Amino acid sequence: MTRVIHTGDTHIGYRQYHSPERRRDFLDAFRGVVADAIEDDVDAVVHAGDLFHDRRPELRDLQGTVAALRDLADADVPFLAVVGNHETKRDGQWLDLFEDLGLATRLGASPELIGDTAFYGLDFVPESRRGDLDYEFEQTDADHRALVSHGLFEPFAHADWDTETVLDESNVAFDAVLLGDNHAPGKKELEGAWVTYCGSTERASASERDDRGYNVVRFENADAAGTEAVSITRRAVADTREFRFVDVELADGEGTERVRERVREHDVEDAVVIVTVEGEGEEITPAAVEEVALERGAMIARVNDRREIDDQSDVSVSFADPDDAVRERLRDLGLSSAARDIDEAVRESKVADSNVRETVETQIRERLDDGLDAFEGVAEPDGEDAAAESAATDGGDDEPRGDDADTAADSDGERVADDTSAADADTAADEPTESADDESQSSMEEYL
Repeated sequence: MTRVIHTGDTHIGYRQYHSPERRRDFLDAFRGVVADAIEDDVDAVVHAGDLFHDRRPELRDLQGTVAALRDLADADVPFLAVVGNHETKRDGQWLDLFEDLGLATRLGASPELIGDTAFYGLDFVPESRRGDLDYEFEQTDADHRALVSHGLFEPFAHADWDTETVLDESNVAFDAVLLGDNHAPGKKELEGAWVTYCGSTERASASERDDRGYNVVRFENADAAGTEAVSITRRAVADTREFRFVDVELADGEGTERVRERVREHDVEDAVVIVTVEGEGEEITPAAVEEVALERGAMIARVNDRREIDDQSDVSVSFADPDDAVRERLRDLGLSSAARDIDEAVRESKVADSNVRETVETQIRERLDDGLDAFEGVAEPDGEDAAAESAATDGGDDEPRGDDADTAADSDGERVADDTSAADADTAADEPTESADDESQSSMEEYL
């Protein structure tokens, strides 16, 4: 019998709500899983990707992760993992460094034997590149076989990866597929294999209301007594940050004071407070609502007035070609040709928030070869020049450039959209280039 913890989407380093405390929470949740693994004496910890929230984690996050992995190694609990979409890099992965240090095993096409079970890995692959996959794995005579991967697989929500294709085209018959990327836990049996998500260990979005946790997966030989070959149970992560969800349905005539009263009904000490307002009622003042939560000891307070979505009746919008409107406004700004190329690549390729910085960096490097003139602003075009420029930019035949320009929408979809975009925008200007990233890796190796 083999018993492992299946975890993933730990998103270490995520500074949610721009809060240092929330950043520590994500690392603490991972430490909690490690502590459980050691105390429960499992055979391995299997991580299904997005160990880090960003491909360039800061040194403090790396140090904390290494310390936790060392605790596992000292307790003789192997750490097996694949690379997720948030942390993937063009060159070597952080997981490779941890493997070089003897702290982790990066799963792949060759089996990693734990007891009587062989574990294989499939890193996150953008949807546009999955047609090149052959799903060829090295054979083994182990009693059980499990595939660990990261992506949005059918038949779960937001799916863009056909699980049946993976199972049918693979030359190995898997008993279980252990997944990461979807932050909601779940399991379903498909073509004789259990397909399961473990969920995230911390709330990366206010939409994730359920308790956070991980899976305990057992592989054992079925017998006449009806023992299943694979059994999956859910376990909560203890001591995660409390989220208080205050849902308010305002009646006609009710407003800010009614929302404040509802907040006072909850114990919000050290909690993240999410207030959601619906119904009729008057216009509310979010700052006044957040103020009462903070006065009562909340760490963070946010107000979502859902009624604002419907309050657009007197706004005139044409959807004939929204990209035309964007291009027209960009021409008015007098941006450089390089800036406009970057904008076009990001918009046309639907690049996800987590990949925008890398795409922009690639664009800049390519345009540097054209000389600095490409980065100089241009005068506002008018008359025939404007018409000619409009025709050129509306051609639509140019393909986006850069390694990630063909990446589809971020596989995390709406799960992190509430909180990630603002954080990424806040830090985009300070992101290091790849050479700085190499320096960071060198510093890490020196530290270790």
